[in-house]
Amino acid sequence: MEQLKKLRQSRNLSQQKLAEEFHTSQQSIWKYENGITEPDISTLTRLANYFNVSIDYLVGNSDTPEKADLITERQLSPSESLLIQQFRSLPAKSQALVIELVSTLHFNTSEHR
Repeated sequence: MEQLKKLRQSRNLSQQKLAEEFHTSQQSIWKYENGITEPDISTLTRLANYFNVSIDYLVGNSDTPEKADLITERQLSPSESLLIQQFRSLPAKSQALVIELVSTLHFNTSEHR
């Protein structure tokens, strides 16, 4: 994850300091940056949020670090607002499971169209 190293350095963070922020080891950060191992979806989400970039940018699937355009609350239906509110209240591991479930549902639904 070449982008992780660039983002970390742009904030003048050492691998050790970033590791402390994420309650992990400096060695884990080094392995992520050098492509030895990949972080799980929960860690990816937290890293993207921490650096305010998209996951696509973080993993090298996009050249633009910006997240997608923000949707205002007025553009959301009441059920969408509730879903977001409940999602945000979940711990990171549960959020990762929700993302995985929705991705699976989307894939299965689009497969049968």
